[in-house]
Amino acid sequence: MKDAFGIPQSLLVLGGTSGIGLATARRLITRRTRTVWLAGRPSPGLESAAAELRGLGAEVRTVGFDALDPDAHEAVLGKVFAEGDIDMVLLAFGVLGDQSRDENEPGAAVRVAQTNYTGAVSSGLVCARALQTQGHGSLVVLSSVAGERARRANFIYGSSKAGLDAFTQGLGDALYGTGVHVMVVRPGFVRSRMTEGLEEAPLATTPEAVATAIETGLRRRSEVVWVPGALRVVMSALRHVPRGVFRRLPL
Repeated sequence: MKDAFGIPQSLLVLGGTSGIGLATARRLITRRTRTVWLAGRPSPGLESAAAELRGLGAEVRTVGFDALDPDAHEAVLGKVFAEGDIDMVLLAFGVLGDQSRDENEPGAAVRVAQTNYTGAVSSGLVCARALQTQGHGSLVVLSSVAGERARRANFIYGSSKAGLDAFTQGLGDALYGTGVHVMVVRPGFVRSRMTEGLEEAPLATTPEAVATAIETGLRRRSEVVWVPGALRVVMSALRHVPRGVFRRLPL
């Protein structure tokens, strides 16, 4: 169960090597989280991440999880929940893709969509049902400001995040009143391994800043969190820019 300050005692990170996922786990461990599950493809990186978190004093276990294998999600995640209640699930996996390549290789574009959207829908529904059975817990989903309005530069990635964002909001409405809290997190450009080598966008942030915003959102039981907060105003304005003007903006 969460403590009196809304901090989970147990955490499941889907995308166990995610920079934001691990930054969130580190922050929550310093705030009393004691059990962490890292779900991801088996790799030295996953085991290294688990060892790091153990060094902070948490009990950490890893579980093989592949977003592209939805047929296995129910069995894999069911085993995690069978070990005990999970107070918070952080859906942190995703791929950026390569826009220029993906436009010319539909199979690669489909892989982006299947990872960011289909895999998230499958695993999100499995976890939501488990949390509802418990009668408590939070499902936190990493969306992106890219999903607010598709840009020429990354519309394949952005469209997958738009779908994920809409799905998560609908799921939150479906679970309202069940004891399960659903929160959408919309970061802007995050300086991380995934964006390494890319030109930095305005209002860029860090995995640690996103982790801080997630903790604040948990305490407040927020439904939507923007990181940084100023992006809420920026995107509100961009949503209303006429399309002919928007396509000429250097975004």
